[in-house]
Amino acid sequence: MCGLAGYLTGRTGHGSATDALRAMGTALEHRGPDDSGEWQDPDAGIGLAHRRLSIIDTSSAGHQPMASGQLVIAYNGEIYNFRQLREELSSEGHRFRGDSDTEVLLRLVEVHGVEAALSRCHGMFALALWDQACRRLHLARDRFGEKPLYVAVLGETLLFGSELAALRAHPKWVGQISRDALQLYFRHNCLPQPLTIYENVFQVRPGELITAHLDRGLPHLQRSDYWSAEAVWRAAGGAPRDTAPAELVDEFVERAGDVVERQMIADVPLGAFLSGGIDSSLVVALMQANAARPVRTFTIGFTEDAFNEAEYARRVARHLGTDHTEIILSAGEARDLIPELPQIYGEPFADSSQLPTLLVSRVTRQQVTVALSGDGGDEFYGGYTRYPETVNSWGRISRRPGVLREAAWRMARAAPDGLVTALNAITGGRWDIANGEGARLRVTDRLAHDTATTLPAYYLNVMSFWKDRCSLVRSAGAGPDPERHLAELFDDTEDPLRWMMFRDSQRYMNDDILTKVDRAAMHYSLETRAPMLDHDLARFAWSIPTSVHFLDGRGKWILRQALARFLPGELIDRPKMGFAIPLGSWLRTDLREWAEDLLAPQRLREEGWLDEKQVRARWIYHVNGDDRYALALWSVLMFQAWLRESGARV
Repeated sequence: MCGLAGYLTGRTGHGSATDALRAMGTALEHRGPDDSGEWQDPDAGIGLAHRRLSIIDTSSAGHQPMASGQLVIAYNGEIYNFRQLREELSSEGHRFRGDSDTEVLLRLVEVHGVEAALSRCHGMFALALWDQACRRLHLARDRFGEKPLYVAVLGETLLFGSELAALRAHPKWVGQISRDALQLYFRHNCLPQPLTIYENVFQVRPGELITAHLDRGLPHLQRSDYWSAEAVWRAAGGAPRDTAPAELVDEFVERAGDVVERQMIADVPLGAFLSGGIDSSLVVALMQANAARPVRTFTIGFTEDAFNEAEYARRVARHLGTDHTEIILSAGEARDLIPELPQIYGEPFADSSQLPTLLVSRVTRQQVTVALSGDGGDEFYGGYTRYPETVNSWGRISRRPGVLREAAWRMARAAPDGLVTALNAITGGRWDIANGEGARLRVTDRLAHDTATTLPAYYLNVMSFWKDRCSLVRSAGAGPDPERHLAELFDDTEDPLRWMMFRDSQRYMNDDILTKVDRAAMHYSLETRAPMLDHDLARFAWSIPTSVHFLDGRGKWILRQALARFLPGELIDRPKMGFAIPLGSWLRTDLREWAEDLLAPQRLREEGWLDEKQVRARWIYHVNGDDRYALALWSVLMFQAWLRESGARV
């Protein structure tokens, strides 16, 4: 696990850009504290920087950027099947200097070409590969986007790197906030890929290969997919498994066990996150089955009992026999982490579980360098309760004509405050709201949720935090929905449960979960691995009929049955808690002064990005004891904190 950065520019033949390249690499030091390197060809206008976190072959033989023949690579990640690939290459007469997966990947590209080489790799990675012979730069990312890769096209210069901080370190950097991206941020509480908070800066998509070259001195990009999640998902659904459910559980345990064993390779200490939930408990159980000694496990709890899963994790660890570490997070500790968030995430990011993820990563790194997680279990095996709940609620709402639902929402937005309050009174206070702006807020929020005309559109509302994008971001207007910038996800109402699971694996998991974990863990130089994201295991999950995933009406039937082979029922069958924090109460107590400062109406007006009335109305609800807007407010606070740190202006 490492960090990479670099540039490709039409300003060739003007000497080296060593200082700029080194600055880009230094910005990623936390991702790779063990070694650093730069490589450049000023005449070709190319430079690569690398920061190394040594995991496999910690010797100097793994130093990057690494060259072989006409190829030079800066690479971040792990190829879990590199030893098998190395044996195949060795049998064909190829020789190796060291034992790193980087060297194997480089040789694989030499033999088979970039696209074919990537298709043979099981792993998580981002890479920049320069072909000196044809003067082409290849940028690629793993199939599910575990490792990040940002790209900026700034006139005659193309910048790329593992984090935005590396791009900002280059003297050519210019960053302008995108209002379209900002609207989507407030809808999703994160930036949907490939967008970033900046104009002209994007992320390489999962499974994407970009080839860049200079055309008349300007960067020219050619994009292709070396792997298509949609194609694999469609093919798996077109030929669903007719195997008996019990036999599917057998197959899952065998497949997942192999994946976990493969992902336990490391020349440094290794452990696992353990929340006590089904996914992480199953990964730890499979690790312990493949380990000769107790696996090191790490969990975090809260002083508030309603959010504390530490007791369950402790019991799971005791039953499995792991070497367990537990920490309890207080509001004070969370407050101490908040000033670091803008720097850690590089752009606005508002999944509040980022705080416990940071703290558990910090504690884990004190004992190990690699940690496995259960990420992906919910998306591939039907773990979110919102899946059946959405289908049921849409069944009720869709019986009312969509045109009437849309008209009701628009009337509520345009009606005078007094009329909205009166309507609330006539309905017997159905909306549980106060007068004035508060009445409008509750009515329009509720009606906006129900304006969708299709189930996929309704699910987007379910997953949205600020549903009325135009009312919050100033000058957003009523133009085209910025969702148009994202890869269009097809609608599948024939099997809505399966469609929602796939949609989350492509959006929510990529944009939120994996971003949260990567930035938090790498801030402390901790490598994380997610066995559930092995692409062959994902294909298997997609081939399982939806009816099996929800066999008893709850979802995750396969995983629960698999876990029952390792744990007693009382440690499995309990309500899902997730990784939430007591954000609502913290914002009213320990974090209130900080929040009031960032949400001050005058500050919002002067900054010019957000409508202070919309924000203030929700904040008043919150301080009066209503937590329904806590997550929406957190997105505003994280934007405001980032804005203060970045110094961006309208």
